[in-house]
Amino acid sequence: MGNSYAGQLKTTRFEEVLHNSIEASLRSNNLVPRPIFSQLYLEAEQQLSSLEAGSRADNEEEEEEEEEEGSESSSPPVSYQMKPPPEGCCTTDGFCQAGKDLRLVSISNEHIEVPAGFLLVGAKSPNLPDHLLVCAVDKRFLPDDNGRNALLGFSGNCVGCGKKGFCYFTEFSNHINLKLTTQPKKQKHLKYYLVRNAQGALTKGSVICWKGAEFRGRQSSSSTCSSTLFQLPESSGLSGSTSSEPLPAANPSAPAGTQQTAAAIDHIPSTAAFSSAVYNGKESPKQQLVKNNLSALTRPSVLGTLTNSGPPKKRHKGWSPESPSSTETWNLQLNPQAPNRIKNDGGSLSSLPHSALVGPASSPMVGSGEPVSVPDNLLKICKAKPVIFKGHGNFPYLCGNINDVIVSPLLYTCYRNSQSLSRAYEQYGASTIQPISEEMQLLLTVYYLVQLASDQVPLIEDLEQIFMRSWRESHLSEIRQYQQAIPQTFPQVPSQIAPVTSAQLPWLAGLAASSCNDSVHIIECSYSLAEGLSEMFKLLIEGKLIKTNYVVIICASRNRAIDSCIVITGKYQARVLSESMLTPSDYQKEVNYQLVTGKVETLGSFFSTLCPEGDIDLLLEKFYQENQGHISSSLSASVNKPTALNGTGTAACTSYEIERHQIRPFQLAVAQKLLSHICSIADSSTQNLDLGSFEKIDFLICVPPSEVTYQQTLFHLWHSGILLELGLEKEHLTKQRVEQYVMKLDAEAQIKFKVFLQNSMQNPHTLFVLIHDHAHWDLMSSAMHSLYPQTELSTGLVDRLLNCREVKEAPNIVTLHVTSFPYALQTQHTHISPYNEIHWPSSYSNGVDLYHENKKYFGLSEFIESTLSGHSIPLLRYDSSFEAMVMALGKRFPRLHSAVIRTFVLIQHYSAAMMAVCGLSQMKNYTSVETLEITQNLINSSRQCPSGHGLMVVLRIPCTPLAAVAYERLYNVRERLALEDNFEIILGNPNSGITIGKHFVEQLKAWQKIEDVDWRPQTYLELEGLPCILIFSGMDPQGESLPRSLRYCDLRLINSSSLVRTTLEQELGLAAYFVSSEIHTEKAVVNDVLESDPEKLSSTDNEDEEVATEGCFETGSTSEKRSPMKRERSRSHGSASSSLSSKASSKTLRSSLLIRPSSPPLIAAGDTAKSSHQVLSNSAEETTNNYERQKQKVDKGAQTTISKHLPPVTEQLDTKQNIKSAQISITSSSSSPFSSSSSSSAPTHNSFILQTSQCSMTKASKQPPIVFLPKLVYDIITSTDSSGLPKSSSLLPYHSVMWASSFRPLMSKMMTCTEQSLYYRQWTVPKPIHMDYNNRNEGRMDTFHPRRLLLSGPPQIGKTGAYLQFLSILSRMLIRLTEVDVYDEEEININIKEESDQYYHQPGDMWPDLETFKKMPFDYTIHDPKYEDASLICSKLQTINSEERSMSRRQEDMYTRRQTTRMRLSKYAAYNTYHHCEQCHQYMGFNPRYQLYESTLHAFAFSYSMLGEEIQLHFIIPKSKEHHFVFSQPGRQLESMRLPLVTDKSEDYIKSPTFTPTTGRHEHGLFNLYHAMDGASHLHVLVVKEYEMAIYKKYWPNHIMLVLPSIFNSAGVGAAHFLIKELSYHNLELERNRQEELGIKPQDIWPFIVISDDSCVMWNSVEFDCSGDRKSDYTWTERNVSLKQILQHIEATPNVTHYALIGMRKWSSKTNSAEIKEPFSCCHVHDFIMLNVDLTQNVQYNQNRFTCDDVDFNLRVHSAGLLICRFNHFSVMKKQIAVGGQRSFHIKSKVSDTPVSISPAQYICAPDSKHTFLAAPAQLLLEKYLQYHSHRFFPLSLKNYSHPVLSVDCYLNLGPQIAVCYVSSRPHSLNISSSGLTFSGLLLYLCDSFVVASFLKKFHFLKGATLCVICQDRSSLRQTVVRLELEDEWQFRLRDEFQTANAKEDRPLFFLTGRHI
Repeated sequence: MGNSYAGQLKTTRFEEVLHNSIEASLRSNNLVPRPIFSQLYLEAEQQLSSLEAGSRADNEEEEEEEEEEGSESSSPPVSYQMKPPPEGCCTTDGFCQAGKDLRLVSISNEHIEVPAGFLLVGAKSPNLPDHLLVCAVDKRFLPDDNGRNALLGFSGNCVGCGKKGFCYFTEFSNHINLKLTTQPKKQKHLKYYLVRNAQGALTKGSVICWKGAEFRGRQSSSSTCSSTLFQLPESSGLSGSTSSEPLPAANPSAPAGTQQTAAAIDHIPSTAAFSSAVYNGKESPKQQLVKNNLSALTRPSVLGTLTNSGPPKKRHKGWSPESPSSTETWNLQLNPQAPNRIKNDGGSLSSLPHSALVGPASSPMVGSGEPVSVPDNLLKICKAKPVIFKGHGNFPYLCGNINDVIVSPLLYTCYRNSQSLSRAYEQYGASTIQPISEEMQLLLTVYYLVQLASDQVPLIEDLEQIFMRSWRESHLSEIRQYQQAIPQTFPQVPSQIAPVTSAQLPWLAGLAASSCNDSVHIIECSYSLAEGLSEMFKLLIEGKLIKTNYVVIICASRNRAIDSCIVITGKYQARVLSESMLTPSDYQKEVNYQLVTGKVETLGSFFSTLCPEGDIDLLLEKFYQENQGHISSSLSASVNKPTALNGTGTAACTSYEIERHQIRPFQLAVAQKLLSHICSIADSSTQNLDLGSFEKIDFLICVPPSEVTYQQTLFHLWHSGILLELGLEKEHLTKQRVEQYVMKLDAEAQIKFKVFLQNSMQNPHTLFVLIHDHAHWDLMSSAMHSLYPQTELSTGLVDRLLNCREVKEAPNIVTLHVTSFPYALQTQHTHISPYNEIHWPSSYSNGVDLYHENKKYFGLSEFIESTLSGHSIPLLRYDSSFEAMVMALGKRFPRLHSAVIRTFVLIQHYSAAMMAVCGLSQMKNYTSVETLEITQNLINSSRQCPSGHGLMVVLRIPCTPLAAVAYERLYNVRERLALEDNFEIILGNPNSGITIGKHFVEQLKAWQKIEDVDWRPQTYLELEGLPCILIFSGMDPQGESLPRSLRYCDLRLINSSSLVRTTLEQELGLAAYFVSSEIHTEKAVVNDVLESDPEKLSSTDNEDEEVATEGCFETGSTSEKRSPMKRERSRSHGSASSSLSSKASSKTLRSSLLIRPSSPPLIAAGDTAKSSHQVLSNSAEETTNNYERQKQKVDKGAQTTISKHLPPVTEQLDTKQNIKSAQISITSSSSSPFSSSSSSSAPTHNSFILQTSQCSMTKASKQPPIVFLPKLVYDIITSTDSSGLPKSSSLLPYHSVMWASSFRPLMSKMMTCTEQSLYYRQWTVPKPIHMDYNNRNEGRMDTFHPRRLLLSGPPQIGKTGAYLQFLSILSRMLIRLTEVDVYDEEEININIKEESDQYYHQPGDMWPDLETFKKMPFDYTIHDPKYEDASLICSKLQTINSEERSMSRRQEDMYTRRQTTRMRLSKYAAYNTYHHCEQCHQYMGFNPRYQLYESTLHAFAFSYSMLGEEIQLHFIIPKSKEHHFVFSQPGRQLESMRLPLVTDKSEDYIKSPTFTPTTGRHEHGLFNLYHAMDGASHLHVLVVKEYEMAIYKKYWPNHIMLVLPSIFNSAGVGAAHFLIKELSYHNLELERNRQEELGIKPQDIWPFIVISDDSCVMWNSVEFDCSGDRKSDYTWTERNVSLKQILQHIEATPNVTHYALIGMRKWSSKTNSAEIKEPFSCCHVHDFIMLNVDLTQNVQYNQNRFTCDDVDFNLRVHSAGLLICRFNHFSVMKKQIAVGGQRSFHIKSKVSDTPVSISPAQYICAPDSKHTFLAAPAQLLLEKYLQYHSHRFFPLSLKNYSHPVLSVDCYLNLGPQIAVCYVSSRPHSLNISSSGLTFSGLLLYLCDSFVVASFLKKFHFLKGATLCVICQDRSSLRQTVVRLELEDEWQFRLRDEFQTANAKEDRPLFFLTGRHI
């Protein structure tokens, strides 16, 4: 029954099916069978869904297993005593009792007679471990591969003496002298099958797979059952001769990991058949399932089950009508979330981990059983080599004419892989889930083959997908426990579904195949596969399988596992599959062989018979002779004319412009992303990149060995100007210098690379960027070259160079891989971290245009989109007539490779098309419409432009020898047709440059205005505007860019049989293109109108005249109206373009409103009308009708008449105008396509069109090219899987990687580039030939290289420009890292300073003289520019004009308007946390070799009477800094901080401890003083607030921290200064006491500390040269010096302890000689001071202050009579830091959290008012209010600088327009003489008891002067007024009382204002 032909309804068959169906219904306990006619003829729409039917419901297998279990004893072995041998017989080991030798080594060459049904096997004797004894055993008593189906008992013969009929193995083992000590068992001692090798000698074969033996074969339910295939080197193609012989196998029991040499390279290329390359044009089963299951979803169904129970059986269980049933179970429901585009490498290794044991001992290619003879002349008779895919079980030997068949293990591998459970379920312990059964696999395979169309090829990925889904759905209930993501819409599945049994299999397979019109033929064998194969060969020879594409041979019986194989007999399928098994190198060898041996000559002679007028060459010769004079003269006139016009400048084309180098927004964004990644590597704690240590950038760009790509990269590099920008080259750049930075990866690369490595070693402070462009190109392992020396020298070069140890370990080399196809670099073993991947950004996000570009990129997705219904012009097309001819010739010439046939057909088409365009109209029938359109537009393009600009046609021929043949042929045809000056033919070979004719070189030079005599184009980009056919050869494009004049990309010859995702996408990447984005808006408008009414047809006169609609109606785009359900485009995609363009309804397939008004210029006049239409039709038969229809429509609609003769050019243009305007007017005309108003509206629509429609090249650059593909590739690209992704996305990503598992989720359409990368990183592994293969995790944390990045982006989008821009901004950043913005402001109030001719010191004095210094007056005026907005401090000496004070600045402008300058960091700079250099590691505590520095927390308490309580501070002291402190011995309590002696002198030690108060600047504060101190030992303490302690400790683990008490968390800098000073004085007292016990005087302890801002970055020193003649002559220079030098100099000052404060200048570039002529000043000091805590014991910082606390303190120190000295020869540079510091204080409302802007006027309010309280310290509100609004309190003082405000004991900033006069109330204090001064106001701030009434009465005030008293509370306010008797002279009002806008708990400050009486 299995062999009956499908579709022939015979009575017997009908009865049988009916009988089976009825009986199955009676027996079945849980299923309802399908209707009988559905079984015989599966409905078309349901055939596909039956593919994925699950396992059969049947309970018999369990019973069979039970029977078999009983067949073997499982009892433990018992001791056994052999029966003594008969007297006199031989007992020698290895001989039988008759004395005959049985050892295999002895009798391997002897002839042994083996009875039918017997097999020779090898027995193992325990006494002869190295020998096998030969026995003949009845094969019925031996097991199959599954360890099953062996009959109980034994039957064997002795091959030595010939004795037969041994019925017991015990008896037999005695006869052959096994001498056993245990019970003899055949399972234990019959070990191997014995087979004859090629020489006829008997050898050990595969292991006999006894059940329960070491090798359990496929029965194992765990995932380790999948076997690793033994593989051949990639260089050896899998031809029939090699594949049909047994492969040498390593020890099959060894783990796969030990067989790396055997499995080193995959012998089946990455994509193959049954192959990931070949997709089917029709919808995949998944797509059709979507449609079919809409109906099925509404009714219950049991998933994964079949209804038929097969032929009747004797034993069955009762059927209960109540049992759950299923209707329509063949129609499987689709699981929308199930993975459904599962891919596998065509020839992949097993997907298991390498530790998995190899499966059944027999290699899948090794045959067994009797051999099968392949008939002679098989190829001759069948016209194709059958491809045999080994399936399950044993496969017989093939002998005879084995060259005519091909055997592949691919399907076997697929079956094995799909029996391994998914890791995802395994990790949850889901070991109970059984794999899909073999029977089910085979049945699903048959279903799959049945639904394939005749032009489709089976695809291994589709099968894997089907198996995956079937398995998931069969075990849905179990899987649900582990995967919650499965939707809950599925019905509950019965937990036990009985599987299909082997006995039912042939019947079900035959049933499935019955509906496919004999496309699939089932052969059932009862004995072995050999008989089925023999029958198949017999049927083939007899011609009975002509309609059959697939033969499925099944050998299945009830008692053993199935054997199966599938034979591909369809000519087309067999050809595609066999060719797909060739590696790229074998493919080239095969083609070359066929060309060299002349096998293609038969093809040429066949072509010559096609032409009725005789050989084409004869026709060409005849045409040449007849037209030689006429054509050449007319052509030369037409071609040379533009040049002449150009010379006069009258009609030259103005549209030609070469795009200059410019950076687009996208490229800049990508460059910035790259920079960001580099910075993140540098910022990470791994210390892998120390950006701070690099001073400059150098780079090397590696490109593939394509001369054009190399020159193209040089061109980009030259025009980018990057070499000059980086300072690598000087102004006069030569090409030789540029070539140093680009390396072609060829044989000479190693020399250049060696130089690069040497440079990197010699220049450790240069960052070298190694850019690997087109990075997917050569990823072969360098080991390949040593393993296979015959491989090319360049193989593995990338691995040898870029992965060498020097590059990996060099800390100054960053590697950037740049590619459009990153998939091969995204495997489980990749070197590149996923965090170091940069993907080209998307142009849109949520519909928002992120980067405004004036051009739109057209890439793969846009090309695919153009093929969808609703788009007028498909940019992707296939040529159906070309494909039909190729298929026909393929059957006629089976021995020729299809690449040869395709190339010859296409050359023929181009030749005929050229001849047709030139007037040989009869040749139109020997080309296709597509080729004719290409040729016609190419030849005519240059004549449509006054300058002769034309189109480029790219003809892609990967095979170099074929490309040479094509070039030669087309060149000859062009010469014969006298077209040599019309267009050029260029052979683009990757290994050589571009060669074009002199005439065309001159044209290009004229267009590009090039003067150089020797100039030749070196890149394809320089061919802009040249009319040409570029024959693009080479197996892979290598990054070559094509010009904007590209119009057609002819990819019909790409190798479509073995494609992977990378290969496919890079071929299509050739056509990637930028078009002007403005054009697209017009396109959309026209589209909408025309698409809405399919009856309104439109056409253009010629495809190339079309501009305004941006090619929305391509020439002759004839297409049927497609139904929405039908995704595949109609035939019009195949013949998608002629010069007649139409959008047609289904009724009028080819009709058009317009015909071309002018025929091709080169057609002879008499033929014009005829040819201008015939050329355009797809077939000659339709020509007449089309022509008549078109003519009527045109005459009626457009009122244009067509003359038989060519009109003059002007008329031609006018006609075009009318047509163009008519076409445009369609958008506004609804009644008729052409109305009378059309012409009148022409000028408005057409002004733009007419201007540009002259030049074809201009129009080509405004629309993307049209791409022609092979049908197979077109189907892959345009079909999608159920996730909506194109099928091509789901292909294997690269030929040297493989899928990690068949069980993987499918990719999703919504995946971002990052998610795709993570997908490939999880699910792909490199093959042994891949360079990442050995990059495994060997105990390290990860395998990623820290300095390796990957940039990916679509082809031709501008990645080169992006990475060159990246180099530019990286260089700028490095310079920026070595630079810093420092404040550069002139000192203020210089003009107020007392002008004095008296100088107290000489300019060159190093230290001040104490006595002289005491005579110097104190300069009260503030000169620090940061206090430009502060109140001026007056003394009696100053008279100020109001104009001299600057106007107040707004608060927010304060920071932004301060002047800065950029300075290069010196080696003595202070750094923030981003600086990492080797010297600093230990200082910073970040050295990765050491553990982070441990710190201890110490409390330190002292009492301070002013605060009225004990102050408790905390020190965090790292272990490394404990030597600076003194601890008590028993308890390790902190006692004091060690202080040196005044007399100590050491070059390497700084005596003064440095304190740096800081807030909000844990990252940016400049606390790294290692370089500033020049390595000197110093004590540095960071003073931080309690809440910031942890973050500062994290960033500065090796710094001492002084943590302020929590009450100071909201305090200002005054509190920090106050506590630093008080702590230091307290510590000084402790140290004096401690050291006094050691005999040291108290005054000898060093009393100074340094208080430094956290933004001091560098220090400078002025050096004087006083060598002039006169004493006053001197010169000075300022240079950067170390802080150590400055501090040691100041510390060495004579009598230094007599100075209270020592400071230095603020640096300014504008410093003049006058300012530093006096080397020392007695004035205010800021920012960086040395403070004598001993002398200033009684002078305190004000702990409440936020601003100006240093000015306030300076005034207090001076008034106390202490000396303040500023060293003018030293200056400090302050870095501009935009975060932290004072900016960390934000004043906001206490009520709401929303940030509301609050003006300073709101900082105070009336007491008890309902004013909004603010969350800010009262003191801060006071200071800010007075700074901006003090004029409200002191109106008379505004700009009244001669009458300042008197401020007692404090300095508060009242704003720049009010001057203050500071006086101290302390007794014996130094104050200015106020005798001549009248004050305009009085400010009393928190006065203490020293301020008394009598003190205030000494001062005089203006009438109306104002008073402001500020106190802590209202009662103090009143007490102060009374105590100071203020009411005597001042008038107060109740309403003049105020408070800061604080709540009561925040302790507001209170004000009272009054007026002087």
